[in-house]
Amino acid sequence: MDLPILTTTTEPMMRTRQPTTLEDQRIPVGAKLAAAWTSFAFLYAYVDILAFFRPGVIDDILVGVVWEFDISQTLFTVFLALMAIPILMVVLSMTLPARANRITNLIVASLQVPFAAFNAVGESWTYFYGLGVALEVIVLALILRYAWTWPRTAPSATMATSPDRETVRAQQQA
Repeated sequence: MDLPILTTTTEPMMRTRQPTTLEDQRIPVGAKLAAAWTSFAFLYAYVDILAFFRPGVIDDILVGVVWEFDISQTLFTVFLALMAIPILMVVLSMTLPARANRITNLIVASLQVPFAAFNAVGESWTYFYGLGVALEVIVLALILRYAWTWPRTAPSATMATSPDRETVRAQQQA
């Protein structure tokens, strides 16, 4: 008795290559601001970290001096508070409502520009600190631009009467 032989054929699906283009997705302003603040915080920290490798810096730290200041809890508390500003701005940029977010970013970034420039005053390593300050100021300028040019929408008459107005507002702020 002969059993029938079952065969299956699997032909590969013919796929034609279609040209593709990259699509720019709309990135919410809050996300742009958070990314910029993250970059700023990294620059801020790395300039300080790399400065430890300058000759004499570690020796000064070992005898209790950072720059011209005696190492103390107060000094380190000030350093931590200054570093916390850009770190907290990452969170605030993603969580504050649009209006408060815009105002906060404009104020904080504006205050950070002169502070960034101050860090290079009197330094003998002008190329290193100059580049660090320039990069920080460029990122701060981006933050100011993103916040200043935040898209606005005019309130519509239907928005005020719509039962789902919170959803509409959330979409407009995104």
